[in-house]
Amino acid sequence: MVILNQIQGSLSPSPTKYDVFLSFRGVDTRNSFIDHLHKALLDANINTFLDEEEIQTGEDLKPELESAIKASKASIIVLSKNYASSTWCLDELVLILELRRNYKHIVIPIFYHVEPTHVRKQQSSFGDAMAKHKHRMEAEIDVQKRNQQAYKMELWKEALVEVVDLKGMDANGWSS
Repeated sequence: MVILNQIQGSLSPSPTKYDVFLSFRGVDTRNSFIDHLHKALLDANINTFLDEEEIQTGEDLKPELESAIKASKASIIVLSKNYASSTWCLDELVLILELRRNYKHIVIPIFYHVEPTHVRKQQSSFGDAMAKHKHRMEAEIDVQKRNQQAYKMELWKEALVEVVDLKGMDANGWSS
């Protein structure tokens, strides 16, 4: 598998907890593509963070995910139909790309049944999701919260454009 070779060739010994963090929208991929990818990574001795495997019931999810991203050498971002509908996924993407820019964090995007151009231009399901986020932002009564949401939306849009510029993998032919 090309992705395994790319990751294994890039990993160097360092004091990180995980080799790879998987960023994905569970509703689209958890019980199909992600399960297979996770198993393949583990079979290749690549220590991989998967939220349901690593986070204990009752723990706060968001700080645990952020810590896991920061404790990883690389991230695989599985961009699927509903990825942009999740503010958590979008926040993960922003953090992952920040680590890439500042700390040479390895980032591999996988386009799972989505076209990169739809991600870049926020069209199709990505456009629908961003429109819903914008609608929620505009409906916010608290001006400070609305401004925070507007700032986050700009970060999300920039991140979606940036991730498409990275060498990625196409999983459009993959079926569950």
